[in-house]
Amino acid sequence: MRLTDLSSKYAAFLMLLGLIFNSINASPIEVDFAHCETKVFKWASSALDFEVREDKRTLRDLLFFLHVPRTGGRTYFHCFLKKLYSSDLECPRSYDKLRFDPSKPNCRLLVTHDDYSMMSKLPKEKTSVVTILRNPIDRVFSTYEFSVEVAARFLVHPNLTSATHMAGRLRSKTNGVSTLDIWPWKYLVPWMREDLFARRDARTRRGPTNYQNNDSYNMEDTVMPLHEYINDPVAHDIIHNGATFQVAGLTNNSYFAESHEVRHCIQLHQSLGEYVLKVAKKRLDNMLYVGLTEDHRESASMFANVVGSQIISQLVTSSSKPGVSHNKSGSDSNNKNQQSLSQNDVLDNTSGTPSSGNVSTTFNKNMTVGELMEAYESCISSLRKAQSRRRISSLKRISPANFSKEARLKVPESLLQQIASLNRLDIELYKHAQSIFAQQHKHVEQKLEMNKGMLKNLESLPGWEFLSIAIFSLLLLFLVYQYVNARRTSKLKV
Repeated sequence: MRLTDLSSKYAAFLMLLGLIFNSINASPIEVDFAHCETKVFKWASSALDFEVREDKRTLRDLLFFLHVPRTGGRTYFHCFLKKLYSSDLECPRSYDKLRFDPSKPNCRLLVTHDDYSMMSKLPKEKTSVVTILRNPIDRVFSTYEFSVEVAARFLVHPNLTSATHMAGRLRSKTNGVSTLDIWPWKYLVPWMREDLFARRDARTRRGPTNYQNNDSYNMEDTVMPLHEYINDPVAHDIIHNGATFQVAGLTNNSYFAESHEVRHCIQLHQSLGEYVLKVAKKRLDNMLYVGLTEDHRESASMFANVVGSQIISQLVTSSSKPGVSHNKSGSDSNNKNQQSLSQNDVLDNTSGTPSSGNVSTTFNKNMTVGELMEAYESCISSLRKAQSRRRISSLKRISPANFSKEARLKVPESLLQQIASLNRLDIELYKHAQSIFAQQHKHVEQKLEMNKGMLKNLESLPGWEFLSIAIFSLLLLFLVYQYVNARRTSKLKV
């Protein structure tokens, strides 16, 4: 019996040693994956708990425009929102510096490249979020082109040191804000600027060559080739799946303390990206509006009907209160920005563009949705002309490279497939955005048809019946307004 007991104890001891040995020699990859999965799962669970939204179709007190880079959001800001919100209603430094203190009382508009983590700084129950997404492959192309375009403006200088010093001096002297202050360009433009100067210096040392290449995206003598750009660690950290990380709140500009570790885990273990994708999809579901760059005209019309109409109604109600006025001219700030632009072709001023002088910042409370669309079309035309002039001027400095739709057709299919593979999460998120867009479109169409039907019915009524219904409707609206206002006042008192 004693021998049997000793054998059992010895066997148990060996098993314990084996477990210890296996734990010590466990694969670092397995340990790292387990840690990462726990970390990402925990973050995703808390993020989904944060996403509780009632009546998402109603505009709240604060509009947060989450501007994904290279989606056309700047056009919406200048040609829609600046026509609706006066400058005194914008949250402080909402479109220029990303790190700001959102403490200004009663600010109603926040437009920024900040990611969704900004919501942690805002009154969640009083904030509506809108955004625009773009086909991920086109967005990568556009990001590459814009990075090079802005960086090329510095080539007017003899060397990189001169360009860097001059840019710093000009930025300190003007009130305008440079692209170099804006995420993600504050990382991407200096990267491309350094690369352009290095390639120009190498050409100067080497002298002229007979080498010819008509592929603008693969001119390594002049500019970093696209295939090199998309495989750089900078692109992996900032560009690829950038829309998903921005909507999820996990960019390298995030306010979430755990964002860096979560993002790093997802980059190491691609399967964990599904957790983040789920969060990003849910956040899109809860937004007031989701637009698509590719469906530009339809997106603009929907924005005017879904968002613009509610802003107009909200501001009309607000301006009718005694002592409240939102008519404030922005001509002084526009003039200052015009001066900074004329003085400095290198810095791309974001807070004021050449066309911003055409954008009235005085709210017209008699404006209709149709008039808003007409003003938008006029504004976007002048804005695009100004952007085109700047683009042509910049690209001349890296000739013969010339980015265009025609030039993109020469990019090999294998490279396009690689971009798609690197942006798998963004492609899935974009498909989800398309589905949301279709639902929004259907809802707007139904609403417009219902309004047309009501109008026809009213037109068929005798004059006295129409007048009675109109008076009753106005009285009902007044009573609803009084009730909502009383509830808000009681909450403030509590």
